[in-house]
Amino acid sequence: MNNIKVKDKEFAIFIKSETILAAVDIVAQRINKDYKDKNPLFLVVLNGAFMFASDLFKKLSIDCELSFVKLSSYSGTNTTENVKHLIGINEDLKGRHIVVVEDIVDTGITIEHMMEELKKFEPADVKIATLLMKPDKYKKAHAIDYVAIEIPNDFIIGYGLDYDGFARNLPDIYKIV
Repeated sequence: MNNIKVKDKEFAIFIKSETILAAVDIVAQRINKDYKDKNPLFLVVLNGAFMFASDLFKKLSIDCELSFVKLSSYSGTNTTENVKHLIGINEDLKGRHIVVVEDIVDTGITIEHMMEELKKFEPADVKIATLLMKPDKYKKAHAIDYVAIEIPNDFIIGYGLDYDGFARNLPDIYKIV
């Protein structure tokens, strides 16, 4: 299916699932190399990153742990300047290697908020892994360490990303028409 309608908007196929999975594999290989013998804790940002995290974890061969946090800065098709901290961190992060797993990095508002929160826990280090990045929109100082796919500034859905809660279940990624 090349074009779909979700609620009141039309979307066209943008990134096929095969391309996504190949990019996830490359990120997993880099993480396996970088975190060998370090037992990192992966903090998956819900809801959008669940599919990326699932496929990423299937390809990790290192000892690691997993937890979830829930942050949000979107309303409809627009990002907001307000990050809502919905579910907190319950693990002891002091001295731990942390990898934050995101679905998409665009403005960096969510990442900036997350990094400020994580500093309070005194981790050994914090790296960011994202499925998608919009480099033309990202204006924050923190480096994004693992980027699977760079994309232009389009609104997208599928593979965990949504439009008002819909279309997260699509295996491919679609962009708004």
